[in-house]
Amino acid sequence: METLDIHAIRATLPHRYPMLLVDRVLELEPGVRIRALKNVTINEPFFPGHFPNAPVMPGVLIIEALAQACALLAYRGDPASAGKLFLFAGIDEARFKRQVVPGDALILESTFDKGMRDVSKYSVRATVDGQLACEAKLMAVLRPAPTAG
Repeated sequence: METLDIHAIRATLPHRYPMLLVDRVLELEPGVRIRALKNVTINEPFFPGHFPNAPVMPGVLIIEALAQACALLAYRGDPASAGKLFLFAGIDEARFKRQVVPGDALILESTFDKGMRDVSKYSVRATVDGQLACEAKLMAVLRPAPTAG
């Protein structure tokens, strides 16, 4: 079982502030499953507009955080994924069950379901204090990263 701090996460994912939405990996079985943490704070750049008097983390960003957990699972589980971009390709059965607000510790869980060539599918769920906030099935593709220049 592996854990990752923010430095290892930044070395693995191409995302940066304000779009990096995983703070720590609590458990990682490469190629099998991941359990990660997103600390939700009032300083998030989306809270001033969503919503000023009742801040709620947008559902699409919860899904993005889950997709980033999937990317960490993919990158750490397959050395051949190095130098490729993990791109979100689809979502099915998404359900939101609880609001995520400042002060919450959002636990991100993903299990690899199946893959074929560069396409992979995952079952994901996000919880706060053991309560389900979101669940879905995500699909992603690995594509060559563009070269700078």
